[in-house]
Amino acid sequence: MKEYLIGERLGHSYSVAIHNAFGGKEYALKEIAREDLKGFIEKREFGGLNVTIPYKQSVMPLLDEISPLAERIGAVNTVVNRGGRLYGYNTDYDGFARLAERAGVRFAGRRVLVLGTGGTSRTVQTVCRDAGAASVETVSRSGKLNYDNVYERSETEIVVNTTPVGMYPESEGRAVDLSKFPRLCGALDVIYNPLRTNFVLQARSLGVPAEGGLAMLVAQGARARELFDGVKIGEETFEAVVRAMQRRSENLVLIGMPGAGKSTVGREAARALNRPFFDCDEEIVKETGLSIEEIFASGGEVRFRAAEKSVIGELAKKSGAVIAAGGGAVKDEANVTAFKRNGKIMYLKRDTELLALKGRPLSKNRETVRKLYEERRGLYEAAADRTIENDGDLKSATVAVLAAFTGEEI
Repeated sequence: MKEYLIGERLGHSYSVAIHNAFGGKEYALKEIAREDLKGFIEKREFGGLNVTIPYKQSVMPLLDEISPLAERIGAVNTVVNRGGRLYGYNTDYDGFARLAERAGVRFAGRRVLVLGTGGTSRTVQTVCRDAGAASVETVSRSGKLNYDNVYERSETEIVVNTTPVGMYPESEGRAVDLSKFPRLCGALDVIYNPLRTNFVLQARSLGVPAEGGLAMLVAQGARARELFDGVKIGEETFEAVVRAMQRRSENLVLIGMPGAGKSTVGREAARALNRPFFDCDEEIVKETGLSIEEIFASGGEVRFRAAEKSVIGELAKKSGAVIAAGGGAVKDEANVTAFKRNGKIMYLKRDTELLALKGRPLSKNRETVRKLYEERRGLYEAAADRTIENDGDLKSATVAVLAAFTGEEI
């Protein structure tokens, strides 16, 4: 019999990809209306289920047996059909515990704030308490501890976000300002799209260990697969699936001076990876209906940067794309943050004497180019995950970019 992910509204291609990566029986998404849930469960025409919002609680009375852990949390997200009897489990617990361990965040003796009070929050609270946290408090919009008075908890050491703030497509948000917790030593976000929320990026900028929810999603999927099939999934397989899922989702973003070869290298890299390619300047032309030269002529650099920011805001939300940024995109920190949420940034570095000048409004002559480079060099270096030298042929640069992005020799 098939296995399913059930919910009211589903767009969880991640879950299907994870279960396919671990093998097992045929796995599919199945949207079920609230009024149809009881009938579907009672038919028992499935081998196993993963259960998502809003059915993690409402499925519980329909099962024959529930694990003590799932009872304690008050939510079931995995159901196994064994000979017609239905057994309920909570593998989100395993997933979050694995996420924390992998991120190097330890709860023992720590003061923890959990943002949000829903089902995932209850799972997180249970993991933290079981791990020996000194205190675990929840933050909500209208509770006694809320977003107006939360900074009074200056002793907080770990913050966990279980709210949807910062989740695709509204990726710009952040539930709290982590810089206001002077003792912060860990931050975890259950959101996995984007890969790195503003919450995670801010924590890392503060030098605090932080991780998004992808590893949690993979780990709970691995545990569900173990329950479905009665087999153990090893650490090597788990890590391989995490890497594969991250690579599947992550954008390859190219930054660098105008004329450094970003568009040419980007197109070749996209072809090699079988991914869509987007050139920021070309997208600006599409959005405005004007050429780059016309934008500069009519509104100067100010108008161009505004159009660029709008385009980058949308391109950065994509998954599995190759994106060539404009030379000056790094001048706006918001652009860099947007790219970092779902991208690995490669700085394509080329000697200023080799940079192409034609058709580039701000690159009028070599002296201007050298000045621009000195102004931007630090910004490129700060934004980049990797720097790729491109003083030779573009084919060699493309090979180097692909190797850096995939972690493999091409």
